[in-house]
This record gives sequence, structure tokens and C-alpha cells, in this order.
Amino acid sequence: MQSWWELGEWSGQRGSELALYEITCPFCEERGNFKVAHHAEKKKPNGRKVLNFDTLECGNCRGYVMCLWSASHDLHALRVLPWPLKYEKHPEHWPASVGRFWLQAKRSISAENWDAAAVMTRSAMQAALRDKGAKGANLKQEIEDLAGQGLLPPIMKEWANALRELANDSAHPTAAQPATNSRDAQDILSYLDFLLEYLYDLPKQIAEYRARDGGKTGV
Repeated sequence: MQSWWELGEWSGQRGSELALYEITCPFCEERGNFKVAHHAEKKKPNGRKVLNFDTLECGNCRGYVMCLWSASHDLHALRVLPWPLKYEKHPEHWPASVGRFWLQAKRSISAENWDAAAVMTRSAMQAALRDKGAKGANLKQEIEDLAGQGLLPPIMKEWANALRELANDSAHPTAAQPATNSRDAQDILSYLDFLLEYLYDLPKQIAEYRARDGGKTGV
């Protein structure tokens, strides 16, 4: 999305009205218990597009969030501030196994369980590589295989091996090993996010563009 005026144009939730039942309170984590405390809107100059600015009040804890949303045809999309720090679900176009491990890695980071975060991050990466057809007797060989197929560029291969090495201690523990460093756990999870964007999100965006473009540009 290059402009806020594109909000709700290409993707979002069904319906042209704000789906309050989909919004989770970032303070008490109760879902779908909001009412609109204040509404304002802005119409696009020389256009019909409308951006809605709502202040929402949680019916449980009386906390407030700011919600920017807009609709187009039978879709609407929104952005909420502040947002819940607890991750509830993974993108629907990811494989379930990848998303399951990714969610556990994110939740472990939030709880500052660094060893668990490292192990779940490693598991999510391995699940993604195998989903893409990587072969090998271990994770190192699977990374090499996918890179050899051209599905991982050199920089992604380098980072994948860095993630593997940093998470290896937690995945294969010994009695005297030190605890996983918090910075390492957060760094490898950031890499995982980039990897999953490269393997799943970008191809989905390209496919959606091709569908809209009708194959005219050959992108």
C-alpha cells in the first residue's frame, strides 16, 4: 500500500461497515466488545473515497483505541492504534504448520522465553523450507538444497544458516550451555519474518497483481 487512500481497495474484510467484532482490545485482550465513542471522516479531494477516523471504547476495560478504516465495494480494511501485542493468528495463505510455529515464536518473544522463541523460530523456518520442497538429512542440507534450486538467494541462504546456528543450542541442548541471548532470539525471529515474506507474501502479491492486470505486463 503506497497511500492511505488505497486502504480497503484490494484486500480486507467482507462488508462495507466496520467489523467491530474483529477488533481485540490491546489492554484487556477481549475481542469484539467495542463501541464507537467518536467518529470523523475525510473525503478524498476530487474523488468518492472516504477515510473514517473512529475512537473506539472497550466495553470491558473502558480503554480507547484509534481506528482508521475505509471501504470500497464490498470490502473494508482497518488499522488500529495501539494494537494487541499478543499474536492471535497467522496469515491465511501460509501453511498451517509454518503459521503454528511462527505464532509460538512470537508469543515466546512477548513472554521473554528466549530459548523457546529460538526453537520455534527454527521449527517455523524448517517447516517453510520443507513446504517449498527442500530435501536433506538435516536443516543445513535443506538450506543448501533450496539455495541450489535458486529459491533462496545468497543473502537469504547466509541468514538462514545464521538462524540455524543461533537456534541449534536451544534445539539440541547440553547440560552446560548458556541461555539464549534475548537479542539473538529477536534477531532470528526478524529474519524469519523476512523469509516468510519472501517465500509466501510476495508471491501472493504478485499473483494478485497478475489477476488484476490480466497478464498484460508479464510480471
